[in-house]
Amino acid sequence: PSSDCVVAEQLCLSDSTCNATYRMLENCALAKTRLLSLDHDSRVRCLNAELDLGNSSLLHCKCHRRMKRQEHCLRIFWTVHSSMTDGYFNLETSPYENPANEEHWNTDYNKLAALVSGKNCSQLAGDATNPCLRATHVCNLSKKCFRLRTDYASICTKGAGSEDVCDRRKCHRGLRNFFEKVPEDFTKRILFCPCQDEFCGERRRKTIVPDCSFQYNTKPNCLWLLDSCLEDHICKSRLADFQQNCQPVDMSPDGCSLHNRAACLQAYMGMIGTPMTPNYVSNSSVEVSLWCTCENSGNQKEKCDQILGMFESNKCL
Repeated sequence: PSSDCVVAEQLCLSDSTCNATYRMLENCALAKTRLLSLDHDSRVRCLNAELDLGNSSLLHCKCHRRMKRQEHCLRIFWTVHSSMTDGYFNLETSPYENPANEEHWNTDYNKLAALVSGKNCSQLAGDATNPCLRATHVCNLSKKCFRLRTDYASICTKGAGSEDVCDRRKCHRGLRNFFEKVPEDFTKRILFCPCQDEFCGERRRKTIVPDCSFQYNTKPNCLWLLDSCLEDHICKSRLADFQQNCQPVDMSPDGCSLHNRAACLQAYMGMIGTPMTPNYVSNSSVEVSLWCTCENSGNQKEKCDQILGMFESNKCL
């Protein structure tokens, strides 16, 4: 059976029985998207349709983070798994396959870093004490890294310093392009560069242009951020991926259930450019958070705290 949801969908649609079951699931997913309350019989039909796909490759298909038809693939995945989307803590199955491996690092960065080290240019002054600046210079030596970083930076800074508001949606899309299309060897070093002083820390904090991508004038409620995320196939998928790969476990030696820091960092990077974009909270620490608050959450305060805590107090992350 194919593991690619786009291929699996084509196989299913060519079979009359599978086709009918899949169309039923599409209607179920559409009803959920429109927040229509299904009666008992409809819910049972939807659940049975999902169970009927038991032997279909659709039920076990996955998507690739860097595939061309990613949104289409994710829509297929959540159509088949629509019963799993009732609440935040039911998103434990990631639609993405192959979590990052600790050794999954490209050699391009090290070659370019050697070029930077060999240059005696005034613009590289401070590289030794500012790893974030050094990572940026290395990015600039890669045509793709430089182009995509310039793209999102120009989009995300439009309107800065004036009454105009930046286009957050375009900014987020530009950030996702950067983190999806540039090799992780570059993106990880730019986002997670180790700092010893506040100047370096501020550069790291501003990697994602937080005035546009991260902050609002006032902090929204975290439950509102979650609702915005669950309405978007990419954000919902990245959240599921983050939950699976950054699941904290108190009894574990490293505080992480999967013992794979690279997969957790990759999942964290996947959240950048979504409605639930996280970032560093200051220029003097590596603490991260969502830009939201749990004040005035009423009887959902506990759920709200759990959402915020997945980032603020996650030992695995």
